[in-house]
Amino acid sequence: MAENTNNNGDFELNNFESLQIKLASTDKILEWSHGEVTKPETINYRTLKPERDGLFCERIFGPMKDWECHCGKYKRIRYKGIVCDRCGVEVTKAKVRRERMGHIKLAAPVSHIWYFKGIPSRMGLILDITPRNLERVLYFASYIVLDAGDPDETGLVEKQILGEQEYREKKDQFGNKFRAAMGAEAVRELLAKIDLDALSTELREALKNSTGQKKVRVIRRLEVVEALRLSGNRPEWMVLEVVPVIPPDLRPMVQLDGGRFATSDLNDLYRRVINRNNRLKRLLELGAPDIIVRNEKRMLQEAVDSLIDNGRRGRPVTGPGGRALKSLSDMLKGKQGRFRQNLLGKRVDYSGRSVIVVGPELKFYQCGLPKKMALELFKPFIMKELVEKGYAHNIKNAKRMVEKVKPEVWDVLEDVIKEHPVMLNRAPTLHRLGIQAFEPVLVEGKAIKLHPLACTAFNADFDGDQMAVHVPLSVEAQAEARFLMLSVNNILAPKDGSPITTPTQDMILGAYYLTYPGTCKKVTEEDGKEKVAYAMDEFNDRTIAKANKEAGFERVPEKGDGKVFTDMDEMIMAYQNGVVKTHAKVKVRRYLDENDTRGKLVESTVGRFIYNQGIPQDIGFVDRNNDKYRLEIDFLCGKKKLGEIIDKCYRAHENTGTVIMLDYIKSMGYKYSTKAAVSIGIDDMKIPDNKWEIVDAAQAEIDKYEQAYRVGLISNEERFDKLVEVWNKATDDVADALMDSLEPDNNLNIMATSGARGSKNQIRQIGGMRGLMATATGKTVEIPIKANFREGLSILEYFISSNGARKGLADTALRTADSGYLTRRLVDVSHNVIVRDYDCGTGEGVEVSAFTDGKEVLERLEERVAGRTAAEDVKNPTTGELIVAKNEEITDEQAHEIEVSGIESVKIRSVMTCRSRSGICAKCYGRNLATGEEVNIGESVGITAAQSIGEPGTQLTMRTFHTGGVAGSDITHGLPRVEELFEARKPKGLAEICEEDGTVQKISVRPDNKTEVIVLGEDGEKEYIVPYGARIAVREGEEVKAGGNITSGPLNPHDIFRLKGVEGVYDYLLMEVQRVYKNQGVDINDKHVEIIVSQMLSKYKIEDPGDTDLLPGGMYSVAEISDANKEAEEKDGAPANGKQLLLGITKASLATNSFLSAASFQETTRVLTDAAIKGKTDRLQGLKENVIIGKLIPAGTGMKRYKNIKIDYGENADYMNSFDKKPENTEHVKFDSNKPESRYEDFEIDEKFSDEDRDHKEDTPDVGTESELVELD
Repeated sequence: MAENTNNNGDFELNNFESLQIKLASTDKILEWSHGEVTKPETINYRTLKPERDGLFCERIFGPMKDWECHCGKYKRIRYKGIVCDRCGVEVTKAKVRRERMGHIKLAAPVSHIWYFKGIPSRMGLILDITPRNLERVLYFASYIVLDAGDPDETGLVEKQILGEQEYREKKDQFGNKFRAAMGAEAVRELLAKIDLDALSTELREALKNSTGQKKVRVIRRLEVVEALRLSGNRPEWMVLEVVPVIPPDLRPMVQLDGGRFATSDLNDLYRRVINRNNRLKRLLELGAPDIIVRNEKRMLQEAVDSLIDNGRRGRPVTGPGGRALKSLSDMLKGKQGRFRQNLLGKRVDYSGRSVIVVGPELKFYQCGLPKKMALELFKPFIMKELVEKGYAHNIKNAKRMVEKVKPEVWDVLEDVIKEHPVMLNRAPTLHRLGIQAFEPVLVEGKAIKLHPLACTAFNADFDGDQMAVHVPLSVEAQAEARFLMLSVNNILAPKDGSPITTPTQDMILGAYYLTYPGTCKKVTEEDGKEKVAYAMDEFNDRTIAKANKEAGFERVPEKGDGKVFTDMDEMIMAYQNGVVKTHAKVKVRRYLDENDTRGKLVESTVGRFIYNQGIPQDIGFVDRNNDKYRLEIDFLCGKKKLGEIIDKCYRAHENTGTVIMLDYIKSMGYKYSTKAAVSIGIDDMKIPDNKWEIVDAAQAEIDKYEQAYRVGLISNEERFDKLVEVWNKATDDVADALMDSLEPDNNLNIMATSGARGSKNQIRQIGGMRGLMATATGKTVEIPIKANFREGLSILEYFISSNGARKGLADTALRTADSGYLTRRLVDVSHNVIVRDYDCGTGEGVEVSAFTDGKEVLERLEERVAGRTAAEDVKNPTTGELIVAKNEEITDEQAHEIEVSGIESVKIRSVMTCRSRSGICAKCYGRNLATGEEVNIGESVGITAAQSIGEPGTQLTMRTFHTGGVAGSDITHGLPRVEELFEARKPKGLAEICEEDGTVQKISVRPDNKTEVIVLGEDGEKEYIVPYGARIAVREGEEVKAGGNITSGPLNPHDIFRLKGVEGVYDYLLMEVQRVYKNQGVDINDKHVEIIVSQMLSKYKIEDPGDTDLLPGGMYSVAEISDANKEAEEKDGAPANGKQLLLGITKASLATNSFLSAASFQETTRVLTDAAIKGKTDRLQGLKENVIIGKLIPAGTGMKRYKNIKIDYGENADYMNSFDKKPENTEHVKFDSNKPESRYEDFEIDEKFSDEDRDHKEDTPDVGTESELVELD
């Protein structure tokens, strides 16, 4: 623990460094308790007051009302701390009923179900009794021998289990020469006898001589014994003699309208325990027969079991309606449990939600906030301002003014929200850009207005989406919102560093229309029809322009073609008066600045001149050294090009310039997409003339295969495969014919080509043919849909179609949930990966080369190395000159140079090889993709990685939805494949893996149709038997490497790890994950996947503990092992050694050192049981642990290094420090950062108005808030 004091030397409860969990002894439970609960009663239904000594007793748990005892003798705060002599209740605040615990003294000990029933049974392991026998003893079915007396005489051994009959016989035979008993009492006695040190030594000895199953059992026993021994826990504490009763306000009882009561299930469970306990006490006093007492003890044991974990053993206790009651364990478990519902996510004040509508008139950093909403959200700020400006005398009046909405309030509201950002959030928050800050602008109505460019990041649309608004209160929170979260500071996507604010839909259409070069036409001789092409001027794309000229295309003249203007203004005036049209080719004299008197005539279309007005002319499309006057954007702008423009602008002008340009692109896009008036009619949906020829030819081919199948020449599978292949080809051919026949000025084509809306795939279904469909199970239906939507489907085709539509919807629902769960596991495994150091000093790294899939290059080398740190000098292979020095960041330009110079692979620093003790270092991580700068210390890169992988996961899942389930476009292998890789599971359709380097000698088919592949290696021949139907990936005479494929298909990551080690498995996992995303057109930077893979490889299994305290078979991190080894070596002991493990993300999450993080993830009871036995200490290093206990996360601005900063004012020190001096005669200075009124000053409060007084209205004059109290003084 750290010293619990803050800067002023005051005691501070929340200032602690770690948290430990242990078993509670009887004494500890009694120490917590404020009294014994002896009666099962709760509340008196007549007086509605708690019954004495009952479950809600005020004497034990504290008063129901502030400063008021049970009988009413003492009321009000002046009696604070007095214990009433009549009713025994202490006069204090009612909130102590959330803190004070009670206890139930049990008439017979009872075992704790977590330790007896958990897997493995801790009680069973330490006593070396099987769980089944232990259960029979605990539930009074069998006796256990406690003292065997003289074993030679009695023939008994300690801990032997005796049945009822057997016990009677032995009793008759030996009388009191031995002792046996049943129930938790007997087990407790055995546990209390155990000497942990001696047992530990004995087990370590046994470990040396045992093998196989016996060894496993000894290791498991040793683990429990060591855990108890090192933590200071005693085994007998696993048996309860006293049951703690949790505070009553945590298991409330509320009165409903009809006079009935609703109560927490825990009260029922406690009531059963008390009833049975009291009955047992009475039976023992009366000296009832043994069999009755035994039955009552068993029932008490069962009552305590169901209180702790209902339903773990036997049938659960049910309430009315047959619903199982929620026990203490259920209160912690699952999504609705304490951890996930209340500790990891809390409801907050100063927030609201409303529907969003588009706000095209807003600036990029603004959002529209409904006036009514703003009034409520900023209420305290408004009240403070009203008092300060003299509109109201005190806070009470101010509050009344706000509630009555007086006209002055609106003026004050305007001032208050100026410069005060608010945060907008849209659920689901899949990545960090799901919450951003904006400056509010007051709007009429009740809907929040959102800037259209912010939609992509939020994944929002305006079909009824809602968003939540949050107000950052403190100055620090406002500063963070403005600098870190303001929308203009979040232009780049963290997953790959590309701009996420790319314009969509109308904005693209407007840009496309403005930069459209006009059209060319030519009349073809054969059929007298016109053919149309883009008019490409020589600036644009010389090759196309030349080809058009040679093919005899002529530009279609536009009004105003060939005109020349002295400057832009003249051209704009001509355009506005209708002298020239948007796509007219004109010349305009351009000037560089005021001093440039000559300028130069530049030729382009009117639209492009207009579009370039708001685009910076130095972003890098034109080489300005050679051509100072040409337009920067002199090409046709679609979605892709707009992305490039934004990217280049960001590199040249950073945020400010880019945001100004974005707002320009937005307003121009909307304005000119309206003027373009692009809309689609039925005639735009052309059907290619040769469609039916292609379809008929395909049908004829299919008939041939059907015939061959009937005769028996091919199998059904082959027929089916051919059918799918032929129809898919036909569908593609029809689509190609359709796209060729669509003219560039066809409205449908414009929308798809520009990227504004729709895709080639959708046009194919409108004007080509829909092709084959998949059923809900993913099987392809044999009958193709030959029609398209323009022609209309037949009834049969309509029915087949509905298959695909249903599959789309079902998949979306299912896989959205899967993707969310994957993200949750990724976050859990990586949340404690934070950049902790600047440089770990490692000399290692990983080799990266271009990422290929067969012949196709999925990611070029330049994309993979940009923004990473070079692990060694990179030199140009031809000239030998240095491109990047070792440990320098590779810039985009250098990466391009590496690619161009013909270098095939580069060694870079990687998270995988980082040597930081905890977290990672900035050098191994490289550039922060969200800012384009080097990553800062304190950046929580683990969470960013998890979000970057999880967020597109949801998009992959939703992709099926839009294509209406067309066969072939679905990624059944998509999300499940990613999950399978990160969980390191054995994949379906596993390929045969080569075990060692060698040459393929022979491939032969055996009589049973299996194929035999013989590989000759150094150690002789090895044969691989390949099942029938598997595709063999090697040829005779080919050389194969260990870890390579013999058959095609996915490999088991554990096999690769075994054969190729860390580098091999890292490579495989990275490539496979990237392949899935790349196939979906999603770019994710390697470093995100690296972080997850490095967490999967972060644990080692101890094989030989040497002379350390580590347990054989235990899982430890590198840091833990090196610490233990260091300690052992200092004492001249032997170090431990172990082997690295590859864990799936779920296992890795549960293997974390933080029990809070693991318990809040999954298997809560198992994690807590384990942690309590080991007496685990949570050092609170990750993010989740700190969120759970309500501290700032140890990342970013919440890092420890920023906690106690002393500011150096330099020469102004004396002046600045004079403000810090405390006023002389005040007894108590209060500064509450949660109250907006007291944010800027420290207010003095005279002792006679303390906090408690303000809670109790009768005693205090009407004095409002602290600001007036100062005046009163």
